[in-house]
Amino acid sequence: MLKFAGVESIGDAEQLAGLELQVPREERAELEAGVAYVSEIVGCEVWVTTAGERQLLGTVKEVQFGAGEAPLLVVGFAPSASHAVGRSEGGEQEFLVPYAEEFVTTADFEERRIEMRLPEGLLELEAPLSAEEKQRQKSEADETRAAGVRLKRRR
Repeated sequence: MLKFAGVESIGDAEQLAGLELQVPREERAELEAGVAYVSEIVGCEVWVTTAGERQLLGTVKEVQFGAGEAPLLVVGFAPSASHAVGRSEGGEQEFLVPYAEEFVTTADFEERRIEMRLPEGLLELEAPLSAEEKQRQKSEADETRAAGVRLKRRR
């Protein structure tokens, strides 16, 4: 719990909603084992082991909260990284990976490296769609919309 000078009511506190609190590194409280500051996580390489194979997934760009019990790591990589998971043509890609205790095998913030063992298929759920898949989804959506329009006209 925090108390700010000059903030005396809930109305005063509501004015601060959505703002970010920053504490200089040397003034931060020591955290218990297994807990990290977001600034320690952002910028780390994420290495994953799936189906017995270890590969670089990418670098943590940000940490998102509120999507569930575990925060989500937004991991991005440039497809030019030949050893990265899920390579494809085009610009940078992103994966959302739950930063959950059961997935993290090692977190070394001084070395800027997080190693994870992910359930098989998790990355495929987050993989960007190929051009072929996007076209198929668009065609299916167009057919559904057209069927909906025909259905409305009959009534």
